[in-house]
Amino acid sequence: MEIAAGQEKAKRWINCLLPNVALKNVATRKSWLKNPLAALPAGLKILDARAGELQYKPWCTHLDYVSQDFNQYDGKGDESDLQTSEFDTSRIDLVLNITAIPITDESFDVVMCIEVLEHVPDPNRAVQELTRVPRKVGILIITTPFCSITHFSPYHFTTGFNGYFYQQVLGEHYNILEVTANGNFYEYLAQEIVRVPMVAHTYSKFRVSPIEMGWLILALRVLNRLNRHANASSDILCFGYHFRCIKK
Repeated sequence: MEIAAGQEKAKRWINCLLPNVALKNVATRKSWLKNPLAALPAGLKILDARAGELQYKPWCTHLDYVSQDFNQYDGKGDESDLQTSEFDTSRIDLVLNITAIPITDESFDVVMCIEVLEHVPDPNRAVQELTRVPRKVGILIITTPFCSITHFSPYHFTTGFNGYFYQQVLGEHYNILEVTANGNFYEYLAQEIVRVPMVAHTYSKFRVSPIEMGWLILALRVLNRLNRHANASSDILCFGYHFRCIKK
């Protein structure tokens, strides 16, 4: 089911009213990712694992960029649960499974895997491959949701991963240089409140009334106030985690 155009309009309206708390997930992740990619020395060979529509390729023009995807998601999926309508993977370099990459060990200087592992049936096996293909002292840049609703079904297998998952599965082979939480408890709640009109309309054909929309806006204002004193609330809930690691 496609997200209704009216919901997108509502999102933009709410975001204008409450820019400090609503709809920060994607923007924060992109802002974080751009910096470590720009800092990489020119000419390094980078693998963009499950690269999809190559949205991060423009930030890798100074690098030897190679993309990989399994090319089975077409934008419609099983026609439910937050599809994209269209999804063009025709420019992918390596069409293969992320859990079995037919490339020799230590073939890349950098590997990035952005918002992918929740879409892989065997994420531990995928992490093993992402650990195998970088060279020694190679860099791994990885992000995945801590908590996500079903999207791109049927290719959605887990809601996400706590930061402790990365520390456990990566710690044996990588030194973790940076771990950054994306968002916090209040920002996550705000994101899901913004979805309420879309969920109501999509799954029950119910339209939120202007009065009910006012209640939602009031809830967002409360979250916006509390978010100013969020402290370490990301410890219990956030959008996800951003990791930058170097191979031992």
